[in-house]
Amino acid sequence: MTLLHYPQDISRAVLSVTKDKIVILLLMNIIMLVAPGESKGTHAAVLCEHFGIPTISTGNMIREALKNGTEMGLKAKSFMDEGKLVPDEVVIGIVKERLSQDDCSKGFILDGFPRTIPQAEALDKMGVEIQYVINIDVADERIIKRMSGRRVCENCGKPYHLTNLPPKVEGVCDDCNGILVQRKDDHPDTVLARLETYHKETEPLVSYYEKQGKLVTVKGQDDVEATTKAILEGIEA
Repeated sequence: MTLLHYPQDISRAVLSVTKDKIVILLLMNIIMLVAPGESKGTHAAVLCEHFGIPTISTGNMIREALKNGTEMGLKAKSFMDEGKLVPDEVVIGIVKERLSQDDCSKGFILDGFPRTIPQAEALDKMGVEIQYVINIDVADERIIKRMSGRRVCENCGKPYHLTNLPPKVEGVCDDCNGILVQRKDDHPDTVLARLETYHKETEPLVSYYEKQGKLVTVKGQDDVEATTKAILEGIEA
């Protein structure tokens, strides 16, 4: 008989018994605490497949709550209809609704939440046990260079990068000959503004979760796959 488990606190285990093996799969609740432009979605997708748990983004949660007409979804709609930001208490309520669903029973990956210390404190008060908080250490200059090099075909939407994935003909899409444009979100001034917001509001969560012993910090690599590998190694160490 084989005994398999992840190297975590056994009190948070989910036990699965089959004919020839016992698998102790500990809850894998993960927060992606990653600066904008650092391929957070790509890393989350790999972790999602590796651990068999869902990736949950704030935007998707709110859209799902609106679509399903949940109590918190309707509250969010009332603010959005007035052109106002959805307040923390409503976002937190939507998070609570989503995490109670069956597909989160063995774990989840939170993408885009929490963004601030008050949101993290609210998550703790909800009794949500987080095992790992992923922090990718990368310089702002590198993020700005990476994001500002992005281009997209205005016709078919195919993505390019001036350095990493350039078109065969400068400024022209390989597939449809459409014109390549830079999205507003990828303009250096916009990227810098997003990074300033991140450092002010979200970066304090690094020390918050470090004090709780949940932080996994990896050095951002030029190769996205290498960074994802480092994240997995940090989790499974």
